[in-house]
Amino acid sequence: MAELAAAEMYAPRTIQVWRTLLNWMAFFFQIFAQILRGTPSFGQIFSYVGLGHGSLLSSAPTQFKPLAVVELSDFAEEHEEAPTGPNPASVPVAGGGERTINSPPFEKLTVVLDLDETLVCAYETSSLPAMLRSQATEAGIKWFELECISSDKEFEGKPKINYVTVFERPGLKEFLSQLSEFADLVLFTAGLEGYARPLVDKLDGGNRFSRRLYRPSTTSTEYREHVKDLSSLSKDFCRIVIVDNNPFSFLLQPLNGIPCIPFSPGQPHDEQLLEVILPLLKHLSLQKDVRPVLYERFHMPEWFQKHGIPASGWTT
Repeated sequence: MAELAAAEMYAPRTIQVWRTLLNWMAFFFQIFAQILRGTPSFGQIFSYVGLGHGSLLSSAPTQFKPLAVVELSDFAEEHEEAPTGPNPASVPVAGGGERTINSPPFEKLTVVLDLDETLVCAYETSSLPAMLRSQATEAGIKWFELECISSDKEFEGKPKINYVTVFERPGLKEFLSQLSEFADLVLFTAGLEGYARPLVDKLDGGNRFSRRLYRPSTTSTEYREHVKDLSSLSKDFCRIVIVDNNPFSFLLQPLNGIPCIPFSPGQPHDEQLLEVILPLLKHLSLQKDVRPVLYERFHMPEWFQKHGIPASGWTT
């Protein structure tokens, strides 16, 4: 009888233990499923374990949470179905033949491009895992090593040289080539000039950037530092856009911003430049004013307000 009573007391406890174990297993399975669905990049994984870009290269605030991928991928699908603007018309000319009338006579679109995690992803070579470089090479991602001057000094007062490994976003060279055909390109980075200048020299062999702006050209606001004020480039915001993985960079002109997905070498099949951003920029080049299109697409003013930045914090 005593043995039966003990067995009856033991059984519920055993069931409770198994239920608890099953609940924990289900919890971990949900986390694992979310990771598979989210497919985090190497850069995100490194941030989880405390390994990321060196201080020389990092410019985006760590608390920034990028916009969802759907923000841009939806446009790519929509763009394939809808015409991007008026088709060129043909008119007869003297002596026979026809002449093609191209895009509307608007001022050339100015496209301001961020550097780190938008066009490239760079690591201090000494902190770069060899596995990451090998995987990027096998995936076909182009990379190169670079010497750049640090703002730090050696013990004798000489400038310190940093060694950096730079990964190019897939399609970068073709993106710049096609974009330069219909837009005026400006590089605007919050990176230091000693690092960014030699990097862009390497990327921009065709001198496609009409201007290059570095960290001293950024603005500090009560909400964020290193903000990229487009008024330093143009007083007319109808025909200027900025592409940046960090939306806080363009909080002063949110109606002119295109928030792009951050790039890391763990994304070998990234197609943002050629398949998503370039079609959008071509579409914008046909608009008299880019801001209505970008507002309809991203609703950035509301996004900033949701993050505690009122309308008074930016200009139109």
